[in-house]
Amino acid sequence: MGKEIKTAAVRWVEGLEFEAITGSEHRLTLDANVKAGGQNHGPSPMELLLVGLAGCTGMDIVDVLKKKRQEVTGLEVRVEGTRAETYPMVYTDIQVTYVVRGKNVSQKAVEDAIQLSETKYCSASAMLGKAARITSRYEVLPE
Repeated sequence: MGKEIKTAAVRWVEGLEFEAITGSEHRLTLDANVKAGGQNHGPSPMELLLVGLAGCTGMDIVDVLKKKRQEVTGLEVRVEGTRAETYPMVYTDIQVTYVVRGKNVSQKAVEDAIQLSETKYCSASAMLGKAARITSRYEVLPE
């Protein structure tokens, strides 16, 4: 198996707004908020890092819980990042909250799935974890 290469490009629109296109041909608008000089027409690049983490770990959690034959009916992954006060203003602390819904979902299965995502599967977590302290918590809610 060779190395996987992913691609992305952005094209400046105006102000601080960019149109992004991924190698898989998905498009989205990036912008800064008004306070930072943008028009808030889309998420900022730093918000997208948090989205990437949430999506990456969320996919892991659903996959692992399904393999463990858990009756998951919903998952929400909330990510909150605290940035350094000085440039380059990297994330220093990231809190991930998993809200799992389902029928008789085992808390142990959820804990195992989170642990596997954090330590083995989620590449976004592995990368961001080199700069930020990532902590997590979870809730299991009945269907």
